[in-house]
Amino acid sequence: MEKIKIGIPRALYYYYYGKLYQIFFEKLGFEVVVSPKTNKQILDRGSFLAESEMCLPMKILLGHIDFLKDKCDYIVVPRIDNFGLDEQTCTNFLALYDIVHNLFSIPILHYNIDEMHHEGELEGFIHMGKHFYIDMITSMQAYEEAKEEMEVENKKRHRLMRDLLLKDQRKILIVSHPYNLEDSLIGKDILKYLQKQNILAIKSYDIDPNLVYRGHTKISPGLYWHFSKKELDSLVYAYPNIDGIVFLSSFPCALDSLVYELTMRKIHKPYLHLIIDDINATAGIETRLESFLDILVQY
Repeated sequence: MEKIKIGIPRALYYYYYGKLYQIFFEKLGFEVVVSPKTNKQILDRGSFLAESEMCLPMKILLGHIDFLKDKCDYIVVPRIDNFGLDEQTCTNFLALYDIVHNLFSIPILHYNIDEMHHEGELEGFIHMGKHFYIDMITSMQAYEEAKEEMEVENKKRHRLMRDLLLKDQRKILIVSHPYNLEDSLIGKDILKYLQKQNILAIKSYDIDPNLVYRGHTKISPGLYWHFSKKELDSLVYAYPNIDGIVFLSSFPCALDSLVYELTMRKIHKPYLHLIIDDINATAGIETRLESFLDILVQY
C-alpha cells in the first residue's frame, strides 16, 4: 500500500519546526516531501500569487506550496496565534491557513497553537494524528521522540554559538528570523560573505534562550511579540562579546521595522539594517556589508 505523502513547505515556520514535523510524521509511517531550497522560480510564483502588501517570506511560502501542491496528499500549514499571555505572533502569519485555503484547492493539514485557550504544541500534534485516525497515545509517543531528537540538535547549536562568542575573532551578531537568514535566496549570501571576510557570524536564534530570560526588558519592557522577544534576549546576552550587529528584515514587515528601529536607538555599537524585498533580492547587499566592515575596523 502506497504511503500517504505529507508536504512540508521549506519556508516560514519550517525553520523553527520543520524537522519536528518531519520526524513526527516519519515515525507514524508517512512519507514526507519537503520542498527544495528557495530559487527564483519559487519566488516569482509566490509573488504572482501574493497580494502586494504581503511580506517576502509569505510570498516565498506561497511559492513553496505551489511547488508541492501536485506532489503530495496533504500540506502542513500551521496556525500559531500565541504562546501565552503577551507572547503573540505576527497577525499575517496567523492568517496563513485562510490565505492558503483561498488560493489553493489542496488538502491542508493544520494545527492551531493558542496557549491562551489551552491549545499547545502537543495538542496540535495530537490533532494532526487524529486526522488520520491515529490514537492519542501513539501520536504523543511520536511527538515526544521527535522532541527528544530536536533537543539534541538544539543543544549542539546552542553550544556552538556559545563557543563562537568566546573566540578571539571579530564577531557580528545577526539579528534575524531564521526564515530570512537561512533561506537560500535571502540570507545565505550574507553568511557566505562574512565567512569569506573571516568574520564570525553569530545567529541570534541559535543562542540558548534560557541564558537570558526576559533580557528583552532592558530594551523594551512592554514587548509582547514572542519571536521578537527571543531576538532581543539573544542581543542582550551576546552584546558584551560582539563587535557589531546586522539587523536583517524583509519588506514590508511592520513588526520588524518597529522592533529593530526601537532597538537601534538604544544600542551603542556599530549596526547595519538590511531590508530585503522580492524586487532586488540581494542586489547591493555585499557593498553595504563591505562598508559596514570598514566602519568596524575604524570603531
